[in-house]
Amino acid sequence: MTARALAAPLGAMPYRVTRRHAPRAARRVSVVSHGADRWIMLTVALLVGLSIVMVFNTSYFFAGERFGDPYYVFRKHLGSIVLGLGVCLAASRLRSSTYERLAYPLLAVVALALVAVLVPGLGIVRGGARRWIGLGAINVQPSELAKIAVVLYLARSIVRKGGRIETFSVGIVPHVIVVAVFAALVVVEPDFGTAALLAVLLLAMLFAGGVRVRHLVVPLLPALPLAAYAIHSSPYRLRRVMVFLDPWQHPRDAGFQLVQSFIAFGSGAAFGVGLGESKQKMFYLPEAHTDFIFSVIGEELGLVGALLVVTLFAALAVRGFRVALRHPTQFGRLVAFGVTVLLVAQAAVNMAVVLGLLPTKGLALPFVSYGGSAMIGALASVGVLLALSRESG
Repeated sequence: MTARALAAPLGAMPYRVTRRHAPRAARRVSVVSHGADRWIMLTVALLVGLSIVMVFNTSYFFAGERFGDPYYVFRKHLGSIVLGLGVCLAASRLRSSTYERLAYPLLAVVALALVAVLVPGLGIVRGGARRWIGLGAINVQPSELAKIAVVLYLARSIVRKGGRIETFSVGIVPHVIVVAVFAALVVVEPDFGTAALLAVLLLAMLFAGGVRVRHLVVPLLPALPLAAYAIHSSPYRLRRVMVFLDPWQHPRDAGFQLVQSFIAFGSGAAFGVGLGESKQKMFYLPEAHTDFIFSVIGEELGLVGALLVVTLFAALAVRGFRVALRHPTQFGRLVAFGVTVLLVAQAAVNMAVVLGLLPTKGLALPFVSYGGSAMIGALASVGVLLALSRESG
């Protein structure tokens, strides 16, 4: 499918007219409110419900050993879900026009937050990474907010540029510069996984917005050697790549996590060893309640449980892209498309990592993994998608 073929349904009118008159057309569209997409709500509810079970299941021993309280992680997780649902509900009640107005201010606020993270005394360091800002009892991870901020910014910018989006200087250069600045701030934390996700969002949304395919290839040419240099210049990133290629050569150190993940999936076979019966979660598999929770699902619920999770994310993708095709405004279509790509791509990367299909990255499984900011960010993104579904019919 060409960029023009994909961009046509995402515009307010046929392609040529849309690109020339999009900003004025978007303001003329009458938006009618309907009910929120129930399939999206059901899918997310099932994933969050699975999360409640699996985080308790995988964190019980860890929390008891680390904090002296087996329910410590679980209580924090429940708090994040409650707060996230509140944010989701609030976000689902806003109109697309409100998100359009907030796009640029939100981008500026998130940029300041990403800079603040790097300031000693403001940023909180955990595991060698400086990714959090302490706000009383809550630690906020600005990189989670950066994902949705970039989606709103790109949608707003593409709509404003109209027909000029086809030119390289307008369609590519400013967007690449803005997203590259955000990606650089995230890499410094360091968080290479989120930076890569921002790059995927950039390419996907520009493609959907009607940027010429040959123009999209141009920023990839310098990006590939820069990525290679970033990997080669960082010992821990280079080691991750080498371990990815053959984790069995390092089963007791750098490859330990991935090897234990393989053992978990192998032990689960088709139907799993039974809920709560995982052995890998008992200090064999590091990060069992966060980045590698999908491995425990594969062990306890087997191939059937793993495929159920994949099916739920596939359903979310179908309904999200449906909203993107049916929304009456170009901005709403682009935001729905971007949010859906954001959630599904992150899930795909997480599952690919634990299966050894991609090098290890610090990306949580949306709605399922433990993580305050990650859970709140994912539910906030769904809130935006639900808000747009109300206007889609």
